[in-house]
Amino acid sequence: MKRKLKSIGPLQLGKIFAALYGLLSLIFIPFFLLFAALAAFIPTQPGSPSSGAIGIGFALVMCIVMPVVYAVMGFIIGVVGAWVYNMIAKWLGGIQFDVE
Repeated sequence: MKRKLKSIGPLQLGKIFAALYGLLSLIFIPFFLLFAALAAFIPTQPGSPSSGAIGIGFALVMCIVMPVVYAVMGFIIGVVGAWVYNMIAKWLGGIQFDVE
């Protein structure tokens, strides 16, 4: 049986994309922490302050901020994407798919 997807609820797609993007951003957290830890061991010029603690602090802040920023961007992309799809589907008829 063939069906057509004529419209998508923008807020619902925004919520789904926010969750997906937020969860996907968690993949990058171990890499941020690893690179920050490695950067702490890079020698600096004699007499200059060590930037290791600053780098680790920045990485920890990014581990908290990054999932939130990704989730917000996912929400915005989902809402705009659904709106664009709904506009195009009015002209072209939507995506056709088979269901059993």
